[in-house]
Formats: sequence, C-alpha cells, structure tokens
Amino acid sequence: MTVKQLSLPELAAACVELGVGGVGLWREPVRAYGVEAAAKLVRDAGLNVTTLCRGGFLTAIDAGERAAALEDNRRAIDEAVTLGTNVLVLVSGGLPVGSHDLKGARERIAEGLAELAPYAGERGVRLAIEPLHPMFASDRCVVSTLDQALDIAERFPADQVGVCVDTYHVWWDDRAPAGIVRAAEGGRLHTFQLADWITPLPEGVLNGRGQLGDGSIDMREWRERVEAVGYTGPIEVEIFNDELWAGDGRALLAKTAERFTEQVW
Repeated sequence: MTVKQLSLPELAAACVELGVGGVGLWREPVRAYGVEAAAKLVRDAGLNVTTLCRGGFLTAIDAGERAAALEDNRRAIDEAVTLGTNVLVLVSGGLPVGSHDLKGARERIAEGLAELAPYAGERGVRLAIEPLHPMFASDRCVVSTLDQALDIAERFPADQVGVCVDTYHVWWDDRAPAGIVRAAEGGRLHTFQLADWITPLPEGVLNGRGQLGDGSIDMREWRERVEAVGYTGPIEVEIFNDELWAGDGRALLAKTAERFTEQVW
C-alpha cells in the first residue's frame, strides 16, 4: 500500500531491483490481478509475502451482513494460503450505523473469531488483530489499544489469533510497550508495522501517514522494543499518503528503504 501507484509487476520488479525481499500485499490489487497469478508473480520474483491485508469488519448486527463478513474472511484466509503467507491482518470494524455500543461491537468481533479462528488454524494462517488509533473507532475499528486487541486474542489459541502492532496507531499509548511484552510472552506478536505521525492531519484523516522520520515517532525505539521481546519476524512499512502516492512509485520505494535504514536501524 505504501507504493500503491505501482502495479503488482512493477512492485515486484522494484523490490528485486532495490533488494527488498518481502512484501505485504492487500487483497484489492491482488484480486484485481488474480490471486493465483499474483502468487506466481511474487514467487517467481523470489519475494516473501509477509502478510495479507485485510480481513475483519466483524461488528455488524444484521445477521445477513455478519454471514457475508464471515464468508469474506474465509476467502481472505484461503487467499493468504495461496499467496504463501501465514498472517492475515484484521481491521475489526467500526460501530454499526446508529449504534453507541462499543462493548457489544467488541464482543461481536470475538464471536466472529470463534468461527474463523479454527478455520484459519486448520490452514496454518494466523489472524492478527490490529488496533487502530481511536480516531477510527466509529467507522473502522472499535479496537483502539493493544490491550483491547489482546483481551480478544487471548480467548483463542496463540497460533490462531494474535495481534499486529503498528506504530502509527499505538505510539501515543503509554501502555503499549507493556502490551508488546504481553503479546510476546503469549506468542501473539504476529507482525510489526511502521508509519510516522505527521500533523496537521488531512481532511478525512485516513491518508495522513508520514514517511519514516518525518513525524513524531521514534522508529528506532519501537524496533528495539519488539527486538527486546524476541520478535524476529518481518518489519513492514505501511504508509497511506496522497501526496506520496502522486509521485513516482519506484522513487518512493527507494526513499522508504533509505529511510528505513536511517530511522529504524
């Protein structure tokens, strides 16, 4: 998503050229290209698919909407298997229209996972609940903190459900470092993502993530936190930014790799 202006073939070629060995894929461009074709493309390029994004959106009250969401998540799990990744990132979903019941929405996420977790486990896929910044609680994700994500995940086996830690969403929370320890001790730290926090936020706020080093987050400190608890998995960069998307995608990928070296390592 960081370089969404690149087609999948362009992305694969740029990753190979720049020495980027892994890529986190999003379902929309993968499905548009064809799941089997995308799997072959990245496999032939020698790339590791680190995660697939996204599943989730499990907060609906209407029975038909809930059934459709569960079916879509099963498809997402199957797509992850085809692409060769064992992590599906979940954005849990916001409040249904007209609802004010945060607790009930979070409980429906757990109810959905009770059906999906065994399905994922049988296929070797881990579901990673991603807490999103509280500004998204109404429309995208009622899970706003790492503790809330873990409270849900810990109802299920660790090899089925864990968490995704994204600096953009949790950097402000002084309980998040302890949450990282808690996640690691339970075997639930499934993936780690980076984006910087820049202000002012754009209208609509969604596409306001900053390039590494342009904002308020100490990237090296967060990398050291996950390393300290034994995390050895991939570190993804996930930036949504209209200004960056308007430029050259290969140059953006090169700059991101450069900033990763400077700011993270």
